[in-house]
Order: sequence, then C-alpha cells, then structure tokens
Amino acid sequence: MPTSAPLMGEPWPVELMNTVWADRDGQYDALDDDGEARVWLAVARSAPVLTVAGTSDDDRAALPRLRELRDALRRLAADVTGDPRTSWRSPVGSNEAVDTIDAIAATAPSWAALERAGDGALVRVTRSAASSADAVVSLIAQQGVELFADGGPPLRACLAPGCVLYFVAHHPRREWCSAGCGNRARVARHYRRHRGSPAAT
Repeated sequence: MPTSAPLMGEPWPVELMNTVWADRDGQYDALDDDGEARVWLAVARSAPVLTVAGTSDDDRAALPRLRELRDALRRLAADVTGDPRTSWRSPVGSNEAVDTIDAIAATAPSWAALERAGDGALVRVTRSAASSADAVVSLIAQQGVELFADGGPPLRACLAPGCVLYFVAHHPRREWCSAGCGNRARVARHYRRHRGSPAAT
C-alpha cells in the first residue's frame, strides 16, 4: 500500500517534512496514526539509500521518533527559509529541534560493511545494531544534519496558495514544489492583478 503523503524525489529529510500536506479539502498528516506512519516508514525503508540491515524489524520505538524528527525538521526548515506561512507550524522550538535531530541521529548508529553477493561480487551494505526501523529514522536524522549544516543544499518553502511543503531548489529560479503549485500561484497572482481593473467588473 503506498503512503498517502506526496513523494517528490526530495532528500529523505524533506520527504519526511512533507508528510504534512494540503489540498483543496484540507490539511493532512501521514504520521497521524501508527498505521499510516508504518506505511510511510516502510516506503522509506525500501529506498536503496536507506536500506539498513538491523537486528529486527520492530518499529514500535521508531514511530514516536519519526514524528519527533519530522516536527524538528519542519521547525528548522521554517527558520532557515524564513517561512512566513502560519499553517501547520511545528510545535517544537528552534533549540529543541537541533537537540532532537542530534539525539535521533545518535540513536541507531550504522556503518558500511562488505557482503558477498550470490555471484561472488563484493557489495556495500549498511548495518546497524538497532532495529532496521530505528536505523532508518536515525539515517534520516543524519541526512537532516547535512541538510541544515552550513553549505547544505538550498531549502525553500513552497509559497503557493494553500501549500505547506518544502523542497530543495537545485535551480536558483525554482519557486514552487511542483508544476501544480506553480500554476496555482500564477493564477492567484493574475487574479490579484486584475481584480480591480475595469475589465474585471
């Protein structure tokens, strides 16, 4: 079963931030209940960059950390982007967000290891002494450290009407998280420009 949250090809910390999203009918939280959170975590665990061989697949401890990490990442994202949106603000303070990301990154250290594939070739795998779910959440936190550290990729808030998502602006002129948001923003801008003109009356 796919996650209900949008997956936009962003770095995993940004994908986690975007487990809160909106459409015309309202705002949603893909981590709102354990079932939805497990689905999102399963999708993340299947990503090659986050595949970790842990001691078990038990995700009970990982789910609260996943939510805490999401809120911490969204707080720092709002800070670094100067996000003016009031919708779905993180309840976490800035200093608490830094402490949370650091603590979760250290929860389940992982390391690179060699393994022999079926054809005899040596392949790189990632191992952890923790459960694979905890290890994946920890890896996302570690990637969050890279995202927010000085010199990290340029993060932006999508300021299209009603959007609450973030994205990495690989191109300096990129303004929106998606083409749909870009279209909505242009329509809103056009409406505001022409609302008071004689042609609009």
